[in-house]
Amino acid sequence: MPSADPSAIILEARGLCFLREDEPVFGPLDFALRAGEIALVEGDNGSGKTTLMRVLTGMLRPGEGEVRLDGATFSLDTMAGAVVFLGHQLGLKLDLSPRENLRVSSGLYGQREGADADLALAEVGLSGFEDEPVRRLSAGQKKRAALARLLIVPARVWLLDEPYANLDREGIALVNRLLEGHAQRGGAALVTSHGAVRFAGGEPRRIRLHA
Repeated sequence: MPSADPSAIILEARGLCFLREDEPVFGPLDFALRAGEIALVEGDNGSGKTTLMRVLTGMLRPGEGEVRLDGATFSLDTMAGAVVFLGHQLGLKLDLSPRENLRVSSGLYGQREGADADLALAEVGLSGFEDEPVRRLSAGQKKRAALARLLIVPARVWLLDEPYANLDREGIALVNRLLEGHAQRGGAALVTSHGAVRFAGGEPRRIRLHA
């Protein structure tokens, strides 16, 4: 995807490496994610794609190297409100409705200017399910409820680990539209996926991990 501003590096990894029992899972890895850019992380099973995402969110500590966000050393404080992560665990409270879950996200991470919970839920195809407890939704509907969070929070960086899982063809197209809209607003995204991903604006940059 083309960058909105080629000089604006939002997220950067320098010599990043993760070790498990002193053995490298991935790395050393260097990349720079710029404003308006979508990058696809590729690799075989066991190559460390999900581990990389967890390192970039601060869930795991890198063995070596560093991560920088807007030029500053990455920490849980610097990422607060600036980075949003969507992984295999969707981060939804099952007893709450999609609308209530979005209120929780807004309370924790802030709300994008002009964002509206009902409009976000309509955009992801959950009109009529706004007040249904999440536990009653299908797997695909749960994923859509989690995707709605991306439209609400003001995060500039999206870290999406297998965002196409449990989605049909229409849902896959939805994820691509959300990513393209985010890039057009000057945001950036790092995506892992086992499948081929294509965007109307062109092929995303690819970052290859090796087991």
